[in-house]
Amino acid sequence: MAGESQIPIAEAKKRRFAVSLALFYSAVFAVSGTHLPFFPVWLKAIGVDAAWIGLINALPAITRFTTLPQVTAFAEKRQAIRAAMMVSVLATAIGFTAVGLQQQPLALFLIYALTCMMWTPTMPLTDAYALHGVARYGLDYGPLRLWGSAAFAGGSLACGYLVDSIAPRDLIWVIVAWAVVAVLASLLLQPLDEVRRRTAETHAGKALLRDGGFWAIIASAALIQGSHVAYYTFSAINWQLQGLGGLTIAALWTLGVIAEIVVFALSPRVSLHPSTMMAIGGLSAVVRWIVTANEPPLALLAIVQLGHGLTFGMTIIGTMNLLVQRVPAHQIARGQGYYAACNGLLGATTSIASGAIYARIGDGLYYVMAAMAAAGALVIWSARHRLKSHPQSEASGG
Repeated sequence: MAGESQIPIAEAKKRRFAVSLALFYSAVFAVSGTHLPFFPVWLKAIGVDAAWIGLINALPAITRFTTLPQVTAFAEKRQAIRAAMMVSVLATAIGFTAVGLQQQPLALFLIYALTCMMWTPTMPLTDAYALHGVARYGLDYGPLRLWGSAAFAGGSLACGYLVDSIAPRDLIWVIVAWAVVAVLASLLLQPLDEVRRRTAETHAGKALLRDGGFWAIIASAALIQGSHVAYYTFSAINWQLQGLGGLTIAALWTLGVIAEIVVFALSPRVSLHPSTMMAIGGLSAVVRWIVTANEPPLALLAIVQLGHGLTFGMTIIGTMNLLVQRVPAHQIARGQGYYAACNGLLGATTSIASGAIYARIGDGLYYVMAAMAAAGALVIWSARHRLKSHPQSEASGG
C-alpha cells in the first residue's frame, strides 16, 4: 500500500516539473523572440551607427563559444543547474535594464557583453535541466520544448504589434519586461533530487571530448542547424526583392514555427532512432534549400516553409535524445555547453562568410547551405551504428 500511495506523489512531482519547465521555456523564448528582431531596431533608434550595431550584435555568438562552456561546466561541477538558471535570468534582466539606460556605443558594448555572458548560457542550462527531467521522470523532450517555440512566435508578434504603438526608443523595455517574467518563472522551477558523488569529476570534460560519438552528434547538429543561417539572415530580404509584402513574409515565417511546434508535439509518437531523425532533418534541409534557391512560387514556398518542422524540429529532437543516451547524466550540462559552443562557432563563422557569398551569388548561397546540411546528415548517418549500441546514461540530479 505504501508503494501505491507514492504513485500519486510521483505523478504530481512529474506534473509540477513539466508545467514549471514549460512556463520557463515560454518566458525565456519570449525574451529571444522579442530581442532577436527588435534589439537592432532599438539600437538604431537611439542613434547607434551601423558599424557599432554590427559589433554589438556579434556579442551573443562570441560568448556562445568563449564564456558559455565555462559557465555550464561550473554549474554542473557545483550540481547547481537550477540555481544557475535562476541567476542567469536575473542577471539578464538586470543587464538589459542597464543597457536600456545607456546610449553611448562603447558603454552599450561593454554592458551588453557582460549581459550576454550570463544570458547565452540560459538555454543550454535549461536544456540540461530538461534532459535531467526527461531521464528522471520518463518525459518526452518535444512536448516540453514546443512551448518555447510558441512563445518565441508570440513574443515576436506582440513586439511587432507594439512597434506601431510605442516609440522605437522604448522597445528595450519590452525586452526587459519579458526578462522579468523569466525571473518570476524561474522561481517556480522544481528542484531535482541530487545524487552526490564521492569521486572527482576533474577529467569529465576531457573524457567527453574524447568520445567520437559525442563529436558526431554535436558536429552533425551544428552543420544542419548552421545551414539555416541563410534563411535567418537573408530570407526576408530575398522575399522582398521578389515582391512579397511584409504580412506575407511574416506568414511564411509563422508557417515554419507552426510546423516546428507540430513536430515537437507529435515527437513522442515517433519510433525512429534519434540518429535517423537527425539524418532526416539534414536531408530535408538539402531539399528545402535547393528549392528555395530557385525562387519557387508562393504556394510551393509555403509548402517548403512547412519543412522547417523537419529541418529544425526533427533535428533538435534527435540531437537532444542522443545526448540523453550518450552523455552521462552528471555531465549533461557540460555536454550542452560544448554543443552550444560548437553551434555558436560554426554559426558565427557561417554568418560572416554568408554575407560575402550572398554579395557574389545571391540566392546561390542556399546551395552552400544545402551542402552543409548534406555534410551533417552524412556525419550522423556514418556514426549511427556506434550511437545505436551505446547504453542510455543513468539519471542524476540537477
